[in-house]
Amino acid sequence: MACASCSTKDGSPKGCKNNGTCGTDSCNKLTVFDWLSNMSLPNGEKPFDWVEVRYKNGRKNYYKNTDNLTLSIGDVVATQAQNGHDIGMVTLTGELVRVQMKRKNITPEGDDILKIYRKATQKDIDIWQKARDKEEPMKVKARQFAIDLKLQMKISDIEFQGDASKATFYYTAEERVDFRELIKVFAREFRTRIEMRQVGFRQEAARLGGIGSCGRELCCSTWLTDFRSVSTSAARYQQLSLNPQKLAGQCGKLKCCLNYELDTYLDALKDFPKNDTKLYTEKGTAVCQKTDIFKGHMWYAYEGEWMNWHKITVEQANEIITLNKQSKKVISLEEYALDLVEDTKVEFENVVGQDSLTRFDSPKRNKKRRNNRRKGNQNNQNTASTQKSNQNKRRRNSKRKPQNAKNNQK
Repeated sequence: MACASCSTKDGSPKGCKNNGTCGTDSCNKLTVFDWLSNMSLPNGEKPFDWVEVRYKNGRKNYYKNTDNLTLSIGDVVATQAQNGHDIGMVTLTGELVRVQMKRKNITPEGDDILKIYRKATQKDIDIWQKARDKEEPMKVKARQFAIDLKLQMKISDIEFQGDASKATFYYTAEERVDFRELIKVFAREFRTRIEMRQVGFRQEAARLGGIGSCGRELCCSTWLTDFRSVSTSAARYQQLSLNPQKLAGQCGKLKCCLNYELDTYLDALKDFPKNDTKLYTEKGTAVCQKTDIFKGHMWYAYEGEWMNWHKITVEQANEIITLNKQSKKVISLEEYALDLVEDTKVEFENVVGQDSLTRFDSPKRNKKRRNNRRKGNQNNQNTASTQKSNQNKRRRNSKRKPQNAKNNQK
């Protein structure tokens, strides 16, 4: 998601240092590849005279090129606004703009047609850049004013119009907020026209960015452009625990990634019978207790014997259901049940060249104990040697005593 000149080093951008507004235009999530640029139009066909223009924080709009300006991707243009003009960057031209407008239900023959005035001059760019430099200090003051007025709202971002004649304040709030007094304070302090615009929590997270629980940047701030509704049924289909702390993202809503694999789970669940479908056998009625989507297994238990689960495959469960529909019963689930004993032993390989994975589990021996043991062994050896020498002396003395007694008798 970053070009070579915008890559970061030690947390700070290098190269162009524009953080997504560089000339190459390849480090922004809203960059569009014009795959129709190399195709020539048929004879007699005029090029499409609408242009896609992008602004700060992913805001896009479509304008009509009434003056037939030669525009290309990356040009900075002055566009029509309600009062004055705005400054944006051209992101798409040609026939692909027609496709995008059709996808977003925008008609070229509508009444509210916006126009492109001109290519931005250096004076326009300087005014636009100075206005953007004011946004961060203004945001700090605006948040403090909202706190002083005790308003239950959070100002997430500020966007100046290209001619610096209007500032749009984006905020989030749980309930409706009366900010009439706040607008008076803003107008008196910042000396410009104020517009308040409420955004959702997902849009706020996309604007601010952040790191998700997966350790990567948020999808909404890097590549996700359309927000699909996420419901708790997506977690139920994937057999996830309905824990709001784990299922909620940085925005406080359900994570968008719950929808990524939902279609795959729905396709896999087509072969599974419903969990509320009971299996009728001669031994009793069995109720589903658990399913394993990946392995295609289901666990059933007889009514009254809830502790004993019997594991069968999806094909076997469907076979029993078809027999029940024909008013037939199988003898018992034990005929279909699989062995629950599985080999859970995991063998670890010495990939890194280490001795053992449990080499740190055994406590280290103290050097003092080793030295004391060595000294003890030496002392034991010394005592043993002294005992042997004493025993030898005793034997010698016992041999000498009878000889001395014989000599005395003579």
